[in-house]
Amino acid sequence: MRDLDETDMEILRLLGDDARRPYSDIAEAVDLSGPAVSDRVERLEEAGIIERFTVDVDQSQLRAGVPVFVRASVPTGAVDDCKATVAEADAVEHVFATADGDVWFYARAQVQRVHEWLEGLLPDADGIEYDVTLIDDAEWTPSLEGTAFALTCAECGNTVDDEGESARIDGEVYHFCCPSCQSRFEGRYDRLEEGV
Repeated sequence: MRDLDETDMEILRLLGDDARRPYSDIAEAVDLSGPAVSDRVERLEEAGIIERFTVDVDQSQLRAGVPVFVRASVPTGAVDDCKATVAEADAVEHVFATADGDVWFYARAQVQRVHEWLEGLLPDADGIEYDVTLIDDAEWTPSLEGTAFALTCAECGNTVDDEGESARIDGEVYHFCCPSCQSRFEGRYDRLEEGV
């Protein structure tokens, strides 16, 4: 395994701007051939850095409901349940849990009475208080600027450098900083599998 270089970072930036951009366009921008870009993207997928290519739908074009931002003050110990329930709702697009124990989420409510929709979303929500803000405009612009990509060891959490190891275990790719970490991880994994 080798470190991500500037070309990899530029490919990630270009795909972040437009995941449907042809490899030939990316190749021109990074001064590589189309097949070389394809190989790099495949390697980034195998390493788990690129997990999937998605479609960014402009919901305003679909009249998909009233855009709202909700801050829910949740009783201690109920944050995980609240977050899971909210995340399963069709209208909810983004869910955040704060360090203060609140759950915030962005949604497109399908009704004009947002408070009724929220009560239906969490009917057993004793002690949860909501603040609802109507959204006028929203834009998501993920940025890789200033981001240092570093793979972390699945065993010890250290940074994986060019002398690291990678292994595919049950379809998942794991990265390790050294062979001993890989060995310990695989041994523990095998023991867990035997115990199941």
